[in-house]
Formats: sequence, structure tokens, C-alpha cells
Amino acid sequence: MKTFLKSLFKSHAEKALLAIMLISLSVSLNACNTSNAKKQVAPSQIDINSDEMKQFMSDLKKRTFTYFWDVVDTVNFQTDDRYPSRTFTSIAATGFALPAYIIGVENQYISREQAAERTLAMLSWLWKSKQSTDEHGATGYKGFYYHFLNFGSGTRFKDVELSTIDTGLLMAGILTAQSYFDADNTKEAQIRDLADKLYLRVEWNWAMNGNRTMSMGWRPEKGFISSQWKGYNEAMVLVVMAMGSPTYPISDDSWNAWTETYHWEAFQGYEHLNFGPLFGHQYSQMFIDFKGIQDAYMKDKGIDYFENSRRATLSQQAYAANNPLGFVGYSSNMWGLTASDGPNNVEKMINGKSVRFRTYSARGAAEDYLEDDGTLVPTAAGGSIPFAPEQTLETLYEMKNRFGDKVYREYGFIDAFNLTYQENGWFNDDYIGIDQGPIIIQLENYQTGLIWNILKKNKYIVSGLKKAGFTGGWLKNDLNN
Repeated sequence: MKTFLKSLFKSHAEKALLAIMLISLSVSLNACNTSNAKKQVAPSQIDINSDEMKQFMSDLKKRTFTYFWDVVDTVNFQTDDRYPSRTFTSIAATGFALPAYIIGVENQYISREQAAERTLAMLSWLWKSKQSTDEHGATGYKGFYYHFLNFGSGTRFKDVELSTIDTGLLMAGILTAQSYFDADNTKEAQIRDLADKLYLRVEWNWAMNGNRTMSMGWRPEKGFISSQWKGYNEAMVLVVMAMGSPTYPISDDSWNAWTETYHWEAFQGYEHLNFGPLFGHQYSQMFIDFKGIQDAYMKDKGIDYFENSRRATLSQQAYAANNPLGFVGYSSNMWGLTASDGPNNVEKMINGKSVRFRTYSARGAAEDYLEDDGTLVPTAAGGSIPFAPEQTLETLYEMKNRFGDKVYREYGFIDAFNLTYQENGWFNDDYIGIDQGPIIIQLENYQTGLIWNILKKNKYIVSGLKKAGFTGGWLKNDLNN
């Protein structure tokens, strides 16, 4: 079983698969899942409008931007999956880099010309890279891309899957660039044209594999992965773009088919759509502003997806405050579970209890899911900044102040740390690209709404939302009517 789970976790698309599978292995939280748990969340002790906090946010944003600007394959301009370990590039991390470049322009870290030049080089390479059914030597197929790519050649890394969600996150970044670079000059016109070609080439309907919900991926050796995108998770933006495509759209009832698989339940006193790892509540909302717009499902619940993510965030904070498994350091200002590295695949006795530690795992806590070995992940709080700014910023600030350069270094926060595993704690050496993206994008969205506002102008995003049945809020006055 250990080997099997490790093999599943080779790709981001399969992180969600592992998260779903681990539900059956998770520890019951029923004893903690009561409305009284809500009182465990302490009010923030930090003034997020203070000069000190503003300085911290400014420093965090610039350091995290610098990761995306520095850590790139200079041959194909794809973003490294992690650093300083060098393993392969990640198309999802590349999708997060594109908005990061835009944030760099708007914060005057780089010029618009520099960002346009890097973006154009990246999109040109993606467009020209080989799309085929070859098991080796190709970058993608039918407009989709392999989740991990080799340095230099940009070809498929080992036997990883053609990933639907990672392609979706890449395309979300590409559409962000398309709508931002709107100047009347040759370079920005080329960016818009390439972004259009790349998005319109994706055969979203093929990835449905004849089902009502989309497959998680495909391999040339075996065909489609049997697991499909079911249950609330990070795939909202994927389904929206697939529905909004004018070339290869999926069925108009695809959104309703997906919402039929949702799981609504109370956890730690907060009723919401449950998904244990916080990345599932963050990735789509890095790009799309779901505040004030509703589909049929959320109209029935009386909230929107933004509020749902707020509740999920606060429920994790409450879980850490309750700390049912007794891990070191957990509190209302020291929390955060999401997919991350961990200290080791080993079972150890901690304070008379057996604890199963893991390396990379879909850590999370929800009513029907628990994967927790004491590993805390800064991006869990960072990706939720707009949903609960006081609670998340206080936690990030506390992490930095308490542990210094053990967790906060040249490019901001490292991936993860664990205070229980060993005396003086375990601290990861690596940054991970898909952790860095939520921090910088969501911090900017909290402060200015920049990335949200850019994609409100994108006709494909708006079309997909409307086909999915979203109404109200900013959609009433969208610029594509």
C-alpha cells in the first residue's frame, strides 16, 4: 500500500486522486465535529493594517515573485517544480508564473516589456512543442500537456500522465496573460494570438472519455486514467474553461453533473462543501472571483464559493486549535494542512502514540477526511488570504517571526515544516512552485483584486461561467455582454 500511494503521488492531477482514496483510510473526526468547536478559534491579535504588517506583506510578495522570475528553465521558459532541488518543470507552476509576472509589472519589480518578452517566449515554445501520441519525446497531445517536463527538451518526464487539471491551471495563466497584455504593439498582439491558439487547441470534450465528468488524465501506454473529477475540489476553473471553449466544449450539463457529486457537511462547526487539503479551496479562486456570483447549488445553500472557502479555512484553524492528535505547535495562529512534502515515510512513537509520518502527501482535514502527521504548510494559510485575512496573515507572520530563516528565506516561505517529527523540528529545504503561486496571487487579489479583475474581462471565462449557470454580482455588468 505504501508503494502504491507513493506511485500515485507522482503528479498533481493524481494528488486529488490520492486525496479521494485516503478518505477511506482517514481517522474519524466525529468527536471534534460539533458546532461548539467554532468557539475554539481565537480572534486575531494582529492589526493587518499596521505599518509592520504592510512591510511584511510587501516583503513576502517581492520574495515570492522573485522565485518565479529566477527559477525558470532558460531553454523552454517553463517553471521548475521545486528549488533548490532540480527535478523537472511543472506546467501548473508555469500557469502560476504567468500571473506572477503580471504582478511583478504592477508592483514595479520588472517592466511591462520584460514581462511581455518572457511571456511571449514561453507561449511560443508551448505552441511549437511536439504534440503526439509518442510515449517519449512529446510535450503533450490534443492541446493538453504532460504534468512534468524534462529540463531543456521540455519533453514528457518519465511516464507521467497528460494532466487535465494541470493543463487547466496552465491555461488559466495563459488566459490571464491574454487579457492583460492588451497594448497595440507587435509583441503583445503576438501574446494574445498565441494564447488564443493554445486555449482553442485543447480538446476538452475528448478528455470526458464519454462520461459526464472529466477524466483526470491520459497516458499513451494505457489510455485514460479511470478516476474522474468528482466532488468539490480545485477543478472549478478547469470545468469553466472546458465549458467556455468555442472549439471543443464539453456538454452544457457538465457543471450540474459535477455538482451532483458534492459533499456538503459541517466540520468544526462550519457547514460547507468539504475537501480536506486547502489547495482544493484555493486554486480556482486564484483566477476567478467567485464572490457574489452563484450557481444553482450555491443559491440553494444561500452562500457563494468564496464564502465556502472562508468556512473551509476557518474550520482548519479550529481543527488546529483543538489539536485532536496532539501535534507539537498547533494553535489558532499556527496551522495549515494542504498537499506538501513531509519529513519521512516512517512510523514513530511520539509521546507514547504511534504516528505515521509521510513525505509528499495530500494533507488535510475535513468531515470525511483526515491526513495529518504534524506537518504545517505556509501556503495553506497564504492561499486563503482573501478569505480570512486576519487569521491567515497572523499565522504567516507568526511562522516567520518564530522560526526565521528556517521557514522564510530568499524566496519567501519554504514548502513545509514539522515540529513533532524530531527535536528542534524538521524544516524542508525546498520551495515548491505550486505552493508559491497561491501565496503571491492571493496576496495580490486581497490587496488589489488584480488577477480576478483581469479575468473578468476574458470572454472565455465569462462564457464558461454563464453556461455553468452562474448569475449575479459582477457577471451582471461583465464587459463581454
